[in-house]
Amino acid sequence: MLHDRVLVRLSQEEGERRSSGGIVIPATAQVARRLVWGDVLGVGNSVRNVKQGDRVLFNPEDQLEVEIQGEGHLVMRERDIHAVATERTEHGTGLYL
Repeated sequence: MLHDRVLVRLSQEEGERRSSGGIVIPATAQVARRLVWGDVLGVGNSVRNVKQGDRVLFNPEDQLEVEIQGEGHLVMRERDIHAVATERTEHGTGLYL
């Protein structure tokens, strides 16, 4: 990856979800502007806050799709990432968002 770009693979958590009240929400339900989690596979040399292997939260509708070895991935700028979930401990106690 070049500059401030990040290569992300969507998490395979698609499908039915269950609300906190126990209602099953089917995968085909339309939800307005839902953010999703993905796994970082590669980062450019100007990326400062995201490392390969981190899980990131982002809007998949605003990103560019690319196919690598038959699998779909997304390419985005670092600034388009809303949150990072990581287990790196050098700046804190563990998982942070």
